[in-house]
Amino acid sequence: MSSMYSSLHDSYVSNKRRSTSCVTLAVVLGCLIVLGILLAIAVLKRPPPHEDHETLPNEAVGSNFSTDQCSMTLVESIPQYMKFKANVTLGIPLEKAWKDLISMATDQVDVASFYWTLTGEDINVNSSSDIPGREILKELEELPSRNVSVRVVTSVPSVRTNSTDLKILKRKGVQVRKVNFGHLTKGVLHSKFWIVDRKHVFIGSANMDWRALTQVKELGVVVYNCPSLATDLHKIFQSYWVMGQSNSSLPRPWPAEYDTAINKHHPLLVKTDNISSRLYLTGSPPSFCPPSRTQDLEAILSIISDAQHYVDVAVMEYFPTTRFEKPQRYWPFIDDAIRTAAFERKVKMRMLISCGRDSDPAMLPFLQSLASMDSPHQDISIQIKLYIVPVGNQSDIPYTRVNHNKYMVTDKVAYIGTSNWSGDYFVTTAGVGLVISQHAPHPEWKTKALQGQLRAVFERDWDSEFAVHLADLGHHPDCALSR
Repeated sequence: MSSMYSSLHDSYVSNKRRSTSCVTLAVVLGCLIVLGILLAIAVLKRPPPHEDHETLPNEAVGSNFSTDQCSMTLVESIPQYMKFKANVTLGIPLEKAWKDLISMATDQVDVASFYWTLTGEDINVNSSSDIPGREILKELEELPSRNVSVRVVTSVPSVRTNSTDLKILKRKGVQVRKVNFGHLTKGVLHSKFWIVDRKHVFIGSANMDWRALTQVKELGVVVYNCPSLATDLHKIFQSYWVMGQSNSSLPRPWPAEYDTAINKHHPLLVKTDNISSRLYLTGSPPSFCPPSRTQDLEAILSIISDAQHYVDVAVMEYFPTTRFEKPQRYWPFIDDAIRTAAFERKVKMRMLISCGRDSDPAMLPFLQSLASMDSPHQDISIQIKLYIVPVGNQSDIPYTRVNHNKYMVTDKVAYIGTSNWSGDYFVTTAGVGLVISQHAPHPEWKTKALQGQLRAVFERDWDSEFAVHLADLGHHPDCALSR
């Protein structure tokens, strides 16, 4: 481009040596006017500074205004035989959320899940707690007979089971594709979401697994009547779907139809029931994200760095390393952000990390290192608890009785994702997240605003009998980190 500009400039000078000074002045003035216009455009396009939810309704620059009547509901699955105190905040049951989405489908259902095991036989277990999973599978089977198109994407490599779910669904007319993420990115498809009729969306920690309904503690969100968000999530689904074809290779760059107008700098702005919300979706790995898509890691780091008062995190695994590549690498990005927020800005950090029978004890030194920074005298607050779901008489069911949540809530935003917090999930593995910033009158904040509900759920779990301070862990038979 510089050589083209030089040749034009040289030609201009040689041909216009005898031009009048008026012409020269006019050209100079014209250039200044053009420069002024370009500067004005740049200022208008600059993303707005992050402000708290109290000023949200007045923000116009940088947002996508929508007339969608989006409503959001927190969704949870609480393992059987786990009891909370009365009058605590609870999301609607995951089983109900999924069945409601199936019942309202009239045109198309798209589902992305790491793997499928909706019946006990899939894992050679005989348990009545798989009944909800069987019912979900049956209802999904019947959708094609209602003239509802169903598409499913799942991962290769995946969990090795004897699952027959996908074979059954294919016989009933469901379209199934398996994406070879091992070949494409050296990772897996770890996303978990539904899109119904390009209007309704579920995103959360739950795979299509009967254990997610009755034996594992899960958390997600359903967004109803939100075509703008659903259409944006469909672009992510479509990227998986296309890559599920045989002999696929990653496009560089992704075609224009995968671009998004909704991201960190230009969130979707909706107002429903006196609640103003700014929403955007995040994605990983980077190789599946066009430049316009906010990457999952970028969102998490910016959320932590924007927090002014507190950051509450609930995640199953936390490692400032890679986990699955060989050799493993140190990966300190999130860890550094947490330490910086606590040390430099005095943000109060609370982390609720899961511990079950299958947890990796190698996680403990990293958690202890973070917790060692906690210093009330220096106004540095990093508190860490382990969340332990009692196994009870359910010990014959593998990979259960664990808090599978993956979310964060701050004084600014709520984030609900599908990834554990270690390097591979943001570098090679497919995941999605939903970032929500809301404003609501105080009486409605805890009851109707999802951001307020999520904070209440965190407080419920943090103060529950199932959460143990790292320093008080001692020996606990249901937590591998205590052995």
